[in-house]
Amino acid sequence: MRTTSILLLTLFLYFTAAAQVNEDSLWIRQNYVKKEVTIPMRDGVKLFTAVFMPKSGAEKHPILMSRTPYSCAPYGEQNFPPFYLRYHNHYFREGYIIVIQDVRGRWMSEGEFVDVRPFNPNKKTNKDIDEASDTYDTIDWLVKNIENNNGNVGVFGISYPGFYSTMASLSGHTALKAVSPQAPVTDWFAGDDFHHNGAFFLNDAFSFYSGFGKPRPKPTTVGPTEFPYPTHDNYKFYLEAGSLKNIAKMMGDSIKFWKDLYAHPTYDAFWKARNVRNFLKDVKPAMLIVGGTFDAEDLFGAWNTYRAIETQSKNTNNRVVMGPWYHGQWSANDGSYMGNVRFGSNTSAWYQENIETPFFDHYLKGKTEAPNIKEATIFFTGENNWRELPAWPPAEMQMTPIYLQAKGGLGFSLPAVTESSSTYTSDPSKPVPYTEDVHFNRTISYMDDDQRFAARRPDVLVFQTDTLTADLTLGGPVVADLLVSINTTDADFVVKVIDVFPDNFSYGDAPASTTHARYVSSTYPMGGYQMLVRGEVMRGKFRNSLETPVPFKPNEPTTVKFTLPDVAHTFQKGHRLMIQIQSSWFPLVDRNPQQFTDIYRAEDKDFIKSDITIYHSNKRPSKIILPVIKK
Repeated sequence: MRTTSILLLTLFLYFTAAAQVNEDSLWIRQNYVKKEVTIPMRDGVKLFTAVFMPKSGAEKHPILMSRTPYSCAPYGEQNFPPFYLRYHNHYFREGYIIVIQDVRGRWMSEGEFVDVRPFNPNKKTNKDIDEASDTYDTIDWLVKNIENNNGNVGVFGISYPGFYSTMASLSGHTALKAVSPQAPVTDWFAGDDFHHNGAFFLNDAFSFYSGFGKPRPKPTTVGPTEFPYPTHDNYKFYLEAGSLKNIAKMMGDSIKFWKDLYAHPTYDAFWKARNVRNFLKDVKPAMLIVGGTFDAEDLFGAWNTYRAIETQSKNTNNRVVMGPWYHGQWSANDGSYMGNVRFGSNTSAWYQENIETPFFDHYLKGKTEAPNIKEATIFFTGENNWRELPAWPPAEMQMTPIYLQAKGGLGFSLPAVTESSSTYTSDPSKPVPYTEDVHFNRTISYMDDDQRFAARRPDVLVFQTDTLTADLTLGGPVVADLLVSINTTDADFVVKVIDVFPDNFSYGDAPASTTHARYVSSTYPMGGYQMLVRGEVMRGKFRNSLETPVPFKPNEPTTVKFTLPDVAHTFQKGHRLMIQIQSSWFPLVDRNPQQFTDIYRAEDKDFIKSDITIYHSNKRPSKIILPVIKK
């Protein structure tokens, strides 16, 4: 009987959603007209742009724009993309002029594409262009040529379009009133997408650039072909591929940025020019920075774009929103869970209704009341609660060390013993997987996955507290401060902060997914679940500087200290806090040969085992510095 009821409810939700889709689609087509235009830039290059305009001329309409390297398809003025599948339908109902543009050198736009094209603060001639000037020229053309616009422009976008949104904020056009960089690409060597602290994120880089990076010699509506993988087991594929030198042969010689990755193995001028944070000064528009605390791609970018504006552009109206989301989940229909972890409400819908649409409605439509958006609107997992804060990190946050202890202990007191350490062997031929299951594509849910599979491996160290007798809330960056020694000249260090659920924990019956007409699995055993709250890698040779790598001296105790991206999580009473330490995270991160070398040119024979020791005595303490929010 219960199964029948679930089936009937599922069918009802499915057909209700389908009916709404059809209704919204019909409404947009009845009330909007699509126009495709090519907008000239100052150097004569023309950018292909799709403009969706309300048919009604009863009022002036604001312009909301996204610039993308991923195409403004479908092409053709009779072909509309499925806006009605997303909350963006709100902007149509409010009469916005919606603009989507292929950036320079992509799809149907002319010109040469440059990945994360550097900002040029000293443009002097019409030949001096960047993404900020392309945005300026586009806005200028739109406000002068699109009928019935009210002269107010907003820009938003997720991921790479988030980068173009940040660039838009530097355009200087007076019509640009509001910008929302969402999961913005910000620094591709320090923490976004393809490197974290100098460690190469192999799976994401190869799967992305083997298609996206293919040359496009002239405007086209046809996308690139994908790489012909011989297996859909990504661990097997990358392990058998071997060194990055071998993978370069697979990629071929035509993909320019792949060669750039190999040519710039340290944080040199090439990467610094592409660090957007260096240029976020005197930002004029109102800014809404958005990201997900479980975003596997551009978590670093969201936090650090916000910070850069706060420190370098103090007069900017700047806000940050971080929810419990994977990459872009805030724009999806459902934000009530990720993987096996539930958040207690549809966090995406809450954000859409209470943050983003009021933000643009106010600054672009001139609605009388300013939206009540606090400086920092942050969702704390564990307690499953939004906190609206006057600052981030919160003023009551105190950086508090918790120490690794003998026999796998973890506590806030300095270890009592004078000699204590733990040693494991890191073997590049059997690297620690980033997730338990076999996958083809990198998963979105590994960011809060169960870590019990890793805790069982001999090459993963585990330290955990006793059962917590009170809630422990963390809000801010986490700092790993380890004293280590290795018997080789290089190694990676992966530190994971984990929430261990009680053995008897259960969510009970699976709730209905709020809008997807499907169900969250209730079969996964949540008792004893080891929820990844934050994990990060440090390539050991960069421990002192991303610019200048240095080798380890074998068997000499050395400090490895690095910052993990911010967390917003409450470890509830009855749970435990766990730290795991390992030296591979595969194939998320490429394997370190564990010798001091240019890893991009290393041979298969260069990969060797390394014995790695983590010290945890009062003479040689290792600690994790936690951003504890005091009550």
